[in-house]
Amino acid sequence: MTQVNLLPPELRERQRVRRFTSMVILSGVGLLAVVGLFFFLQIMNLGRAEDELRTQQQANAELQRDIDDLEPFAQLQTVLQSKKDLVDVVLRNEVSWSSALRDVSRLVPSDAYLTDLTGGVSVATAAEPSGDETSLVGSMSFNGFSKDLESLTMWLTHLEQVKGWVNPWVASFQAGESEGGVSAFQFSGSVDLSKDAVTRRGSRGESK
Repeated sequence: MTQVNLLPPELRERQRVRRFTSMVILSGVGLLAVVGLFFFLQIMNLGRAEDELRTQQQANAELQRDIDDLEPFAQLQTVLQSKKDLVDVVLRNEVSWSSALRDVSRLVPSDAYLTDLTGGVSVATAAEPSGDETSLVGSMSFNGFSKDLESLTMWLTHLEQVKGWVNPWVASFQAGESEGGVSAFQFSGSVDLSKDAVTRRGSRGESK
């Protein structure tokens, strides 16, 4: 069936304009609604971000307070480590002289005796080769009397048997009289001390 619009052209044009205007208004309202929804969502996201930021700032503040509370202990740890390092330097190359005297008294032949015995260790320096077990750390020097050359030779042989004692030698050997007026040979000499003679406490600085 054919439909015929009997309205005047002016009315039809007005209806068309009103319909177009309504569509534009509805589209604008829809667009504003979408923009408003997007804006609302962004505000919500911003609020969550600000809440997370405040929470993180509070956590950071608590951590900083904990760090501040622990700072004195860190300083004490630093001071303690410094003192420990100083002790290691002071005790480096330490030799047990009580053990050395015990070994000397055990090794002196029965027909010989010492009139004096001195010992010392060298000051450790950073220039010393690290881990060189043959480097010397000190020495002991001695004076005494011996009945004969054989006793002196036995004394030197015994010195080499002690761990850490190396290079025993006699600087002088001459006939004389002992303190009791008995004829005897007066001698003087020394023995070097290697790192094997150093105590465990004195070796701690070597590992640094």
